[in-house]
Amino acid sequence: MIICPSCKEEIEDDSHFCDQCGQELVYCSSCGRVGMGRRCTYCGGLMISADELIQKRQEPKQVSSPVSVSMSYSQMSQRMPDGPSAGSSPGGVPTLTLYNPSLDIRMVGMNGAIIGRRQGPYAQQLESHMYISGVHAQLIYKPDAGWCIIDKHSSNGTKLNQRDLQPDIPMSVKSGDIVTLANVNLQVSVN
Repeated sequence: MIICPSCKEEIEDDSHFCDQCGQELVYCSSCGRVGMGRRCTYCGGLMISADELIQKRQEPKQVSSPVSVSMSYSQMSQRMPDGPSAGSSPGGVPTLTLYNPSLDIRMVGMNGAIIGRRQGPYAQQLESHMYISGVHAQLIYKPDAGWCIIDKHSSNGTKLNQRDLQPDIPMSVKSGDIVTLANVNLQVSVN
Protein backbone atom coordinates (compact mmCIF):
# COMPACT_ATOMS: atom_id res chain seq x y z
CA MET A 1 0.00 0.00 0.00
CA ILE A 2 1.09 3.58 -0.71
CA ILE A 3 -0.15 6.94 0.54
CA CYS A 4 -1.65 9.34 -2.01
CA PRO A 5 0.42 12.55 -1.89
CA SER A 6 -2.73 14.61 -2.54
CA CYS A 7 -5.43 13.28 -0.19
CA LYS A 8 -3.18 11.16 2.09
CA GLU A 9 -5.43 8.09 1.72
CA GLU A 10 -3.98 4.59 1.48
CA ILE A 11 -4.18 3.04 -2.01
CA GLU A 12 -2.85 -0.02 -3.87
CA ASP A 13 0.87 -0.11 -4.78
CA ASP A 14 0.30 -0.50 -8.52
CA SER A 15 -2.18 2.39 -8.84
CA HIS A 16 -1.93 4.89 -11.69
CA PHE A 17 -4.55 7.18 -10.12
CA CYS A 18 -5.74 7.59 -6.54
CA ASP A 19 -9.06 5.74 -6.23
CA GLN A 20 -10.12 8.18 -3.50
CA CYS A 21 -9.45 11.63 -5.02
CA GLY A 22 -8.64 10.82 -8.68
CA GLN A 23 -5.15 12.40 -8.58
CA GLU A 24 -2.78 10.96 -11.22
CA LEU A 25 0.18 9.44 -9.41
CA VAL A 26 3.76 10.18 -10.43
CA TYR A 27 6.77 8.21 -9.33
CA CYS A 28 10.46 9.05 -8.94
CA SER A 29 12.48 7.67 -11.85
CA SER A 30 15.43 7.11 -9.47
CA CYS A 31 14.07 5.79 -6.18
CA GLY A 32 10.49 4.84 -7.20
CA ARG A 33 8.71 6.80 -4.46
CA VAL A 34 5.29 8.30 -5.19
CA GLY A 35 5.06 12.09 -5.02
CA MET A 36 3.97 15.32 -6.66
CA GLY A 37 5.76 17.91 -8.80
CA ARG A 38 8.65 17.52 -11.24
CA ARG A 39 11.36 16.39 -8.80
CA CYS A 40 11.40 13.84 -5.98
CA THR A 41 11.60 15.55 -2.60
CA TYR A 42 13.57 12.56 -1.27
CA CYS A 43 16.38 12.06 -3.81
CA GLY A 44 15.90 14.78 -6.46
CA GLY A 45 15.06 12.32 -9.27
CA LEU A 46 12.71 13.26 -12.12
CA MET A 47 9.05 12.35 -11.48
CA ILE A 48 7.41 10.22 -14.20
CA SER A 49 3.98 8.65 -14.77
CA ALA A 50 3.21 5.09 -13.63
CA ASP A 51 3.25 3.94 -17.28
CA GLU A 52 6.71 5.46 -17.82
CA LEU A 53 7.96 3.81 -14.62
CA ILE A 54 6.71 0.40 -15.76
CA GLN A 55 8.32 0.89 -19.17
CA LYS A 56 11.59 1.98 -17.55
CA ARG A 57 11.67 -1.13 -15.33
CA GLN A 58 11.18 -3.36 -18.39
CA GLU A 59 14.04 -1.76 -20.39
CA PRO A 60 17.41 -3.51 -20.25
CA LYS A 61 19.89 -1.77 -17.97
CA GLN A 62 22.30 0.54 -19.80
CA VAL A 63 25.97 0.84 -18.94
CA SER A 64 26.39 4.03 -16.94
CA SER A 65 28.79 6.78 -17.94
CA PRO A 66 32.06 7.23 -16.01
CA VAL A 67 30.64 10.16 -14.01
CA SER A 68 26.94 10.09 -13.13
CA VAL A 69 24.86 12.89 -11.66
CA SER A 70 24.23 10.88 -8.49
CA MET A 71 27.94 10.56 -7.68
CA SER A 72 29.25 12.53 -4.77
CA TYR A 73 32.00 15.08 -5.36
CA SER A 74 34.53 12.87 -3.58
CA GLN A 75 33.62 9.95 -5.84
CA MET A 76 34.06 12.19 -8.92
CA SER A 77 37.45 13.35 -7.66
CA GLN A 78 38.61 9.76 -7.17
CA ARG A 79 37.60 8.84 -10.72
CA MET A 80 39.22 11.87 -12.36
CA PRO A 81 43.02 11.74 -12.09
CA ASP A 82 43.62 15.43 -11.36
CA GLY A 83 40.37 16.25 -9.57
CA PRO A 84 37.23 17.61 -11.19
CA SER A 85 39.01 19.73 -13.80
CA ALA A 86 41.00 16.86 -15.31
CA GLY A 87 41.35 17.05 -19.06
CA SER A 88 41.30 20.83 -19.12
CA SER A 89 42.96 22.93 -21.80
CA PRO A 90 46.79 23.27 -21.76
CA GLY A 91 46.52 26.82 -20.39
CA GLY A 92 44.44 25.52 -17.49
CA VAL A 93 40.81 25.96 -16.57
CA PRO A 94 39.91 29.47 -15.38
CA THR A 95 38.58 29.69 -11.85
CA LEU A 96 34.81 30.18 -11.63
CA THR A 97 33.32 31.68 -8.48
CA LEU A 98 29.61 32.16 -7.76
CA TYR A 99 29.02 34.34 -4.75
CA ASN A 100 26.51 36.34 -2.74
CA PRO A 101 28.20 38.13 0.19
CA SER A 102 24.94 39.09 1.91
CA LEU A 103 23.88 35.42 2.09
CA ASP A 104 27.45 34.26 2.89
CA ILE A 105 27.55 32.01 -0.20
CA ARG A 106 30.81 31.46 -2.07
CA MET A 107 31.07 28.52 -4.47
CA VAL A 108 34.23 27.78 -6.45
CA GLY A 109 33.34 26.01 -9.70
CA MET A 110 34.14 22.33 -10.11
CA ASN A 111 33.72 20.68 -13.48
CA GLY A 112 30.63 18.45 -13.40
CA ALA A 113 29.54 19.58 -9.92
CA ILE A 114 25.86 19.53 -9.00
CA ILE A 115 24.43 22.64 -7.38
CA GLY A 116 21.64 21.62 -5.04
CA ARG A 117 20.20 21.67 -1.59
CA ARG A 118 20.63 17.91 -1.14
CA GLN A 119 23.37 16.83 -3.56
CA GLY A 120 26.71 18.15 -4.71
CA PRO A 121 29.66 19.86 -3.05
CA TYR A 122 27.66 23.04 -2.32
CA ALA A 123 24.74 21.35 -0.53
CA GLN A 124 25.89 22.51 2.91
CA GLN A 125 25.87 26.16 1.80
CA LEU A 126 22.43 25.83 0.17
CA GLU A 127 20.57 23.52 2.57
CA SER A 128 18.70 26.39 4.26
CA HIS A 129 17.43 27.84 0.95
CA MET A 130 14.17 25.91 0.61
CA TYR A 131 13.30 27.14 -2.90
CA ILE A 132 16.47 25.61 -4.35
CA SER A 133 15.85 22.05 -5.53
CA GLY A 134 17.72 19.02 -4.16
CA VAL A 135 19.40 18.79 -7.58
CA HIS A 136 18.98 22.25 -9.08
CA ALA A 137 21.74 22.88 -11.64
CA GLN A 138 25.14 21.67 -12.80
CA LEU A 139 28.43 23.38 -13.65
CA ILE A 140 30.53 22.17 -16.56
CA TYR A 141 33.62 23.47 -18.30
CA LYS A 142 33.76 23.17 -22.09
CA PRO A 143 37.03 24.12 -23.80
CA ASP A 144 35.11 25.74 -26.67
CA ALA A 145 32.52 27.63 -24.56
CA GLY A 146 34.17 28.08 -21.16
CA TRP A 147 32.19 27.65 -17.94
CA CYS A 148 28.52 26.73 -18.42
CA ILE A 149 25.54 26.23 -16.13
CA ILE A 150 22.78 23.70 -16.82
CA ASP A 151 19.34 23.68 -15.20
CA LYS A 152 18.52 20.14 -14.06
CA HIS A 153 14.70 20.35 -14.24
CA SER A 154 14.60 22.40 -11.03
CA SER A 155 11.20 23.16 -9.51
CA ASN A 156 11.74 26.93 -9.29
CA GLY A 157 14.03 27.45 -12.26
CA THR A 158 17.46 28.82 -13.04
CA LYS A 159 18.06 32.21 -14.67
CA LEU A 160 21.08 33.77 -16.30
CA ASN A 161 20.86 37.59 -16.30
CA GLN A 162 17.09 37.36 -15.63
CA ARG A 163 16.48 34.99 -18.59
CA ASP A 164 15.01 31.55 -17.82
CA LEU A 165 17.24 28.60 -18.72
CA GLN A 166 15.75 25.59 -20.49
CA PRO A 167 16.47 22.28 -18.70
CA ASP A 168 19.52 20.30 -19.82
CA ILE A 169 20.85 23.06 -22.11
CA PRO A 170 24.31 24.40 -21.15
CA MET A 171 24.56 28.20 -21.10
CA SER A 172 27.95 29.96 -20.99
CA VAL A 173 28.62 32.27 -18.06
CA LYS A 174 31.17 35.09 -17.85
CA SER A 175 32.38 37.57 -15.26
CA GLY A 176 29.68 40.02 -14.26
CA ASP A 177 26.76 37.69 -15.06
CA ILE A 178 24.08 37.03 -12.46
CA VAL A 179 22.93 33.43 -11.99
CA THR A 180 19.62 33.07 -10.14
CA LEU A 181 18.81 29.74 -8.51
CA ALA A 182 15.10 29.98 -7.57
CA ASN A 183 15.23 33.16 -5.44
CA VAL A 184 19.00 33.30 -4.77
CA ASN A 185 21.12 35.66 -6.91
CA LEU A 186 24.79 34.77 -7.39
CA GLN A 187 27.41 37.03 -8.99
CA VAL A 188 29.73 35.28 -11.48
CA SER A 189 33.49 35.81 -11.46
CA VAL A 190 35.81 34.03 -13.92
CA ASN A 191 39.59 34.49 -13.48
